[in-house]
Amino acid sequence: MKLSLGFSPCPNDTFIFDALIHHKIDTEGLEFEVFFDDVETLNQKALRGELDITKLSFHAFAYVHEQYALLDAGSALGFGVGPLLICHDENIVAQREQLNPKYKVGIPGKYTTANFLLGIAFPHLTNKQEMVFSDIETSLLEDKIDLGLIIHENRFTYTEKGLHKIVDLGNYWEQLTGCAIPLGGIVINRALDQTTKEKVNRLIKKSVEFAFANPKSGLDFIKQHAQEMSEEVMYKHIELYVNKYSIELGEEGRKAIDVLFKMAQERDLITPIKQNIYLIP
Repeated sequence: MKLSLGFSPCPNDTFIFDALIHHKIDTEGLEFEVFFDDVETLNQKALRGELDITKLSFHAFAYVHEQYALLDAGSALGFGVGPLLICHDENIVAQREQLNPKYKVGIPGKYTTANFLLGIAFPHLTNKQEMVFSDIETSLLEDKIDLGLIIHENRFTYTEKGLHKIVDLGNYWEQLTGCAIPLGGIVINRALDQTTKEKVNRLIKKSVEFAFANPKSGLDFIKQHAQEMSEEVMYKHIELYVNKYSIELGEEGRKAIDVLFKMAQERDLITPIKQNIYLIP
């Protein structure tokens, strides 16, 4: 049986899925047609229901939970892993308590969890421009935007380019809720039979466990998709986003996701969720 599978070319995802798609573990008769896309493209594909299994932002998941169920394995949650709001003009940093609502903000996508957190922390910043996450730093340096919302490996590179942090939205979330920040998860189409869905969850868990046990095994594959990233930054990226929640959500992980959705519903940012979002009850 062949299933379509979408995930990003970022090191955390390639680290997680290397063993699965390269048959370093027993895939129990399943084959995977892989699609590599940035997170917002994956969000859009999920909204259109294009893939059987896909990585997406938890913000986007709120809009597709009736079609997709959240797997227990493969998610990206954690502490100290949130998006950063940055700028080129250092004078803006001192204005963090009252940022000008006219500032143009470059965001990595409407349905990203990063954009959702920006809306909670700075609801008045509505002048947003969507762009590929990797273009945000350049747009700041060229003064095409005033503020930039960065994710992924840009956390490690912005200072060396002369850019400045205004606020760490991950820290903001942690202080607000006490929970890990839910960034992205792996979902599966509810139309598939339950046996297949549970098998996929089991295989992704085994793939993550294999990666932890053999951290250099997927090095060539990870480098191939790491966009000229240094090996040091690549492994910092993996250490930041792949952790115990990637093996299984557990009680803490589910609580963080539930808090995210509850807060979003209270602010009328998403419609009420009326069914169980998890594959494993």
